[in-house]
Amino acid sequence: MIDLVLKLTRLLPPETSHSISLILLKIAHKLNLYSFFGISPRFALREPFKFKNLIFKNRLGTAAGLDKNGDYIGALGDLGFGFLEVGTVTPKPQSGNAKPRVFRFTKEKSVINRLGFNNKGLDHLIKNLKKSKYDGVLGVNIGANKDSDEKERIKDYLCCFRGVADYADYITINISSPNTPGLRDLHSKENIRELLSKIQIEREKLNFLNPVFLKISPDEDPNTHREIIRSLIDFNLDGLIATNTTIHRNSSHNSLIRETDGGLSGELLFEKSNEVLKNIANNISHNLLIIGVGGVNSKDSFNHKLNLGASLVQIYTGFIFHGPKLIKEILR
Repeated sequence: MIDLVLKLTRLLPPETSHSISLILLKIAHKLNLYSFFGISPRFALREPFKFKNLIFKNRLGTAAGLDKNGDYIGALGDLGFGFLEVGTVTPKPQSGNAKPRVFRFTKEKSVINRLGFNNKGLDHLIKNLKKSKYDGVLGVNIGANKDSDEKERIKDYLCCFRGVADYADYITINISSPNTPGLRDLHSKENIRELLSKIQIEREKLNFLNPVFLKISPDEDPNTHREIIRSLIDFNLDGLIATNTTIHRNSSHNSLIRETDGGLSGELLFEKSNEVLKNIANNISHNLLIIGVGGVNSKDSFNHKLNLGASLVQIYTGFIFHGPKLIKEILR
């Protein structure tokens, strides 16, 4: 039944399909229809994992972007994930880039998006975090508004950090979306150190003891990633999420994919994200956690991320194509 519903929603434009699928999932959850659709997360407690003061029910979670505003925490949480990450949230609501801005490539099991941090803003997310009854690990991914200049950008991160600190089990600083002009400039040594030094001060001021992660781009060179690792250690961050989407198209011969602007995710990102993951894991001697994300659509690809050095793994595009059965396949 769930497969039929997914096939029907895929007849719609990708962004509309995403929204309707989540709404239907939320309705099914509220009406206690998960068992009717064959959804039974008995496997959720498989291989718990502990990091700092957090206990993850299992090593599989959602990547940021799946639930930008925290509107579907309950529905997603009861599917069996070990943790959820909501966002990316910005201080002010923003509509994002012009539509169409999401492009699905079914044959390649990949998606290109140029959404541009569309979200309902910090206040809306905080309301959802306050009323959430999810008993798993809940992370929040924070970003900057598109119209903020370089100095305001750091203020945006600090604003979001302050806003979610009381409700987040961990916080992810997203500097790696390719769809906000200039955001990836924060990967440079000077910029990342300025940002993380301010985050460290804010963290100490708030006495935020939970983990803080940095989500990075797969499109930077290994030297940049090594500098980022040094900065994480210097400013006492807890780990990396590797990686966000890519603007490179070397993995595809499809001319339409090569000509479509935006961040590429799904199967075509798998090898590139793995290369970054492997290089990072080989360069970390400090106790930094790595969360692997990018192209996971099977138990084998999930395990491959773990074997390369990830302690936790997130899915997004694979979940779009395969639905809740992918969670069961990975964790059973």
